Amino acid sequence: MKILPPALDDLIEALGLLPGVGPRTAERYAYYLLRTAPDKSKQLAAKLDNLHANIDYCPKTFALIEKGQKYSDLYTDASRDKTIIAVVAEPFDIVALEKTGSFKGTYHVLGGLVSPIDGIGPEQLHISELVKRIDEDKVTEIILATNASVEGESTALYIQQQLGDRAVKISRLARGLPIGLDLEYADQLTLSRALDGRQLM
Repeated sequence: MKILPPALDDLIEALGLLPGVGPRTAERYAYYLLRTAPDKSKQLAAKLDNLHANIDYCPKTFALIEKGQKYSDLYTDASRDKTIIAVVAEPFDIVALEKTGSFKGTYHVLGGLVSPIDGIGPEQLHISELVKRIDEDKVTEIILATNASVEGESTALYIQQQLGDRAVKISRLARGLPIGLDLEYADQLTLSRALDGRQLM
């Protein structure tokens, strides 16, 4: 005996495939869409349909761009410094850095991190394209803005090795104690990073 109509069951199952959406949340989303005006559901469906049709990747930075656009605006903007590149794992990492308003260089999206457990090797990332960019744009500094995880650290180390003896300054985002955190609650890795990255006053 079916409790819910197949159309609703199918939607719950589809929503449940999204990361961070459990069965109860998927049910709530599906029920909300059922209760709301049909034009809102159609609008959402149209936007999902347009997602892959209208989005592409910049061939230089691998940031997200509109289909038909040649390069990312963050690369072509004359006010951006092409000699400084922040290397990030995913396109949305750019959004986080841009919100600070402090970075005026360009970006390079790797498309993930080296993770043998997940079957992701260096050859599946945009590392060779990064090395090519360094030579073409006469890059002077690379900021490795990958996560402070095992995967992030190993990816950063691999990139460093691939750069060889190129005269490029390689820096890493500072790691340390968040404002307002008591020392007794900090983990050992965070404390160690904070000590390594200490600054003169």
